[in-house]
Amino acid sequence: MKMQKAKLIKRLKIIEGQVRGLQKMVRDDVYCVDVITQSLAVKHALSGVEDAMLEEHLFAHVVEQMRSNRYHKAVQEILKIYRLSKNK
Repeated sequence: MKMQKAKLIKRLKIIEGQVRGLQKMVRDDVYCVDVITQSLAVKHALSGVEDAMLEEHLFAHVVEQMRSNRYHKAVQEILKIYRLSKNK
């Protein structure tokens, strides 16, 4: 997870810069379509972070829960993420 963690932090710092850029674009009255385009890029980048976190969770925590006969907890966590993702 340490390598993955470093990659995720790097991605999040990039996203942070993109959001700062969005703030500047709005402050500077940049053309709406350009702001929306950048906003969609940020959403896409955040989705990538979510995907990586979910993959890590499944491979590490869920597998361990299954091995420890904590099936109900594993299923509940997966369902929680599924339900949250449907509300996007």
